[in-house]
Amino acid sequence: MELFTHDYFMNEAFKQAKIAFEEGEIPVGAVIVCKNRVIAKGYNQTEKLNDVTAHAEMLAITSAENYLGSKYLNDCKLYVTLEPCVMCGGALYWSQIGEVHFAAPDAKRGFKQCNPEILHPKTKLFQGPMISESEQLLLEFFKKLRK
Repeated sequence: MELFTHDYFMNEAFKQAKIAFEEGEIPVGAVIVCKNRVIAKGYNQTEKLNDVTAHAEMLAITSAENYLGSKYLNDCKLYVTLEPCVMCGGALYWSQIGEVHFAAPDAKRGFKQCNPEILHPKTKLFQGPMISESEQLLLEFFKKLRK
């Protein structure tokens, strides 16, 4: 049995989303993996940092690039609980990340709605696992927010 599966890494991203949820941020979490090792983590911190660019993916990309000492992430995989937005898709393009795995689709602001070709041509895109868990956490957050 392989220990480091897509389920394992998406669960690590989901843990980051739960931190965001607890801090009153939109619950999106991300991890970047290189050679089966998590090298960067991020969760939405737009409220905490008062910064509209502080999305989980953006924070994880910056952290991974600092860790590797490179602006390119060709040998890395991103696991994120929500389909990246156009801003994050653009950053993923410039980083030339190897793979993007996202859980919940974002029918309103996901990059695939605006520009499905935004990722680098060599980047492989996958949906799943943990789609329903990620969607449920987002629904719970927005339900709580409206009360």
